[in-house]
Amino acid sequence: MTTTTTFDVAALTAALEGRDAAGQLACYLPDAQIVIIDHDNPPSRPRTMTGTDAIREYLNDLCDRDMTHQVRAALVTPDRISFELACSYPDGTRVTCMCIAGIADGRIAWHHQVQAWDN
Repeated sequence: MTTTTTFDVAALTAALEGRDAAGQLACYLPDAQIVIIDHDNPPSRPRTMTGTDAIREYLNDLCDRDMTHQVRAALVTPDRISFELACSYPDGTRVTCMCIAGIADGRIAWHHQVQAWDN
């Protein structure tokens, strides 16, 4: 008997838009890795977080910020998810993140993100 676990994009979307760090963390495998490329972390020196503790710290910091998040144009296949995340701070500063992630056993195994924000 083969069991297939699908990724719950609705749970990830709700956690992202609700600034729910624990809900987001539940979508990642324990040994998952997040790689972020932006102005401060160029391709030659990306910010990399591996494992539950590092990802939890990152997500807690992100969710503690006073900002809104909106998931746009999510696309899910059995082994990948890609989505745009639009964020904004109360002062009007906007951030756009383009994300792609690999899925294994219904959870995120790796997550690559390129982000840009207003200056």
